[in-house]
Order: sequence, then structure tokens, then C-alpha cells
Amino acid sequence: MEKARSKSRAKVQSTTKAPSAPKISAKKAAPLRRQEEPAVDLKSGFVQTSDGVTLRYLEAGSGRPLVMIPGWCQTAEQFKHQIAALSKKYRVIAIDMRGHGASAKPEFGFRISRLAKDLYDVIHALDLKDVVLLGHSMGCSIIWCYWDLFGSERIHKLVLVDQMACAALNPAWSKEEAASAGAIFNPETIYGLYNSLVGPQGEATIRGLFGGMLLAPISDEVKEWCLTQSLQLPKAQSATLFFNHAVQDWRDVIPRINVPTLILGAAASPIPLSATHWIHQQIKGSQLRVFEASEGGQHFVFLALPDRFNNVVSDFIG
Repeated sequence: MEKARSKSRAKVQSTTKAPSAPKISAKKAAPLRRQEEPAVDLKSGFVQTSDGVTLRYLEAGSGRPLVMIPGWCQTAEQFKHQIAALSKKYRVIAIDMRGHGASAKPEFGFRISRLAKDLYDVIHALDLKDVVLLGHSMGCSIIWCYWDLFGSERIHKLVLVDQMACAALNPAWSKEEAASAGAIFNPETIYGLYNSLVGPQGEATIRGLFGGMLLAPISDEVKEWCLTQSLQLPKAQSATLFFNHAVQDWRDVIPRINVPTLILGAAASPIPLSATHWIHQQIKGSQLRVFEASEGGQHFVFLALPDRFNNVVSDFIG
């Protein structure tokens, strides 16, 4: 197994462009800044995965690496406020997962296990050590799968943002079991959403799903920009990935996490707080912060409350 991994690493490293090149154009970098923030020395780089897919990542800053993993259909650019602020203390790297954002759009590999291997490939290609992984939504599932496959290899701390352990509801579960898992989709709903995503109503389905999660204080302009970002993942691949993500159950993995972990939840998110608290209870020594609805706590809390979010993350990383 180790011999096979070494071969994979060599392939990735030999096909990876230097992390410092090329810089993103001024036109491309503009959305990554807020008026009150200084310009960021932003770099855009590329890594080729072990199965030949080119991933784009954004990078700024120096110091301990903080690798940020977006959710389903989301992009690295949606971490714009985190890149700008946290790069003052850390080497911040935000990844466009395969098919998302500016990364290549193959017709294969749209399952959580492959995305976890893609994350492994990026970490090794950039030779990152003592990494803080931050995942939002499906990004948490990618982290849990990485842990299941590779354990704590090269990992220092974890930040888990608003994700349940299992989204699919087993009709045989008790109410307590469903609440701890955080299941919100019954089998009929999962197949219905899959068919809607892959069909002619794919864009409308994406807009409907995310439109209801992007709440005030997120402006209409930022909301539309986020929806446009979400639509960069082709609808057939978005449907495949949604289905694979929805049916995963990480409840046997989460209790095995043994590195410092920060869990962030939001009261106005569709992710049940019962699931957030269950994850906190399962990871020994973990920290929990729930953003209340009255302060703008929602699924995209890092966009709604960037300063507050960044301070919580920075305090945890140290």
C-alpha cells in the first residue's frame, strides 16, 4: 500500500505547477476583496490528481497551512473573506474540487471517496505538513473520508462547518437516531432531487436549494454571485455527487477523530443543531460554537458574518 502511495505522490508532484504561479488576473481577483480590506497577494496554482484531473487552488499568506474545502457546488472564491483576513497569519489554500469553479470538469470521479483522494493529492503535491483542514458542508464529509482513508496523516487540527453525519433518513430509525444523525432527506426526496438536478430543471433546482440558504445579511448581489458560482459544476456531475454525498453515513468515523477540532453550527441553517451537538459529543475535547439566528447564523455563515467567523477560526488555530 505504501509503495502504491509513493508512486502516486511522484506522479502528482511531477505534474504540478509551482504554487506561486500564475497569479490571478486583476479582473479575476477583484471579487476576492472587500472595500475595507487591503489587497491580497493572491496566487492561483494547479495540481494534477493521481487520475489525471487538474485542480485549481487559490493561495495567499505564509505560515501554518490552512486548507479550505468548499461544499457541494461551491467554489474556492466563496472563501474570499477568509482568504483576505486569515492569510495575514496563515498560508491559506482554498481548493476548487473537481468539476467545481476553475478546476477541470471530467465526467468521472464525482464521489466523496475520490474527492478525499484529491485532497490527499493536493496536500502531498504542495508538501503541506501540520495542516489545519476547514470544510464547509460537504467539505466536512470530504474531511471525514480523508480521515477514514489516511487517518491523521499531515493533519494538525480540523474545523467542521455546518454538516450532519448522515443526510439520508432510514425509515427504520428512531426519532433520536435520526436527530443525532441529522438526516433531512428521505429516499424519495433524494431520488427526486437527483432527477431534478440531472433534468431540464437542474438550474432551477440549484437556485431553489441554495436560494433558501443565503439569508440576510447576505445581499441580493452576493446571493446571485454565489448562485452563479454554484452553477459552474455541470448538472449531471452535480446530481451524481449530490446522491453520493447524501447517502454517506460518517457516524463510525467521527468518534475516531483525535486531533483538536472546532465545530461550527448555525441556528438558521437546515442542518439540525441536534446533529451538530452530536458531533461535538463524539469528538473528545472538541470545541463548539453555534451562531445564533439573531446574529445572522446560517449555512453560509462565513459569508454572512465573515469577521466573526474569521475571529473564531483564528482563535482556535492560534
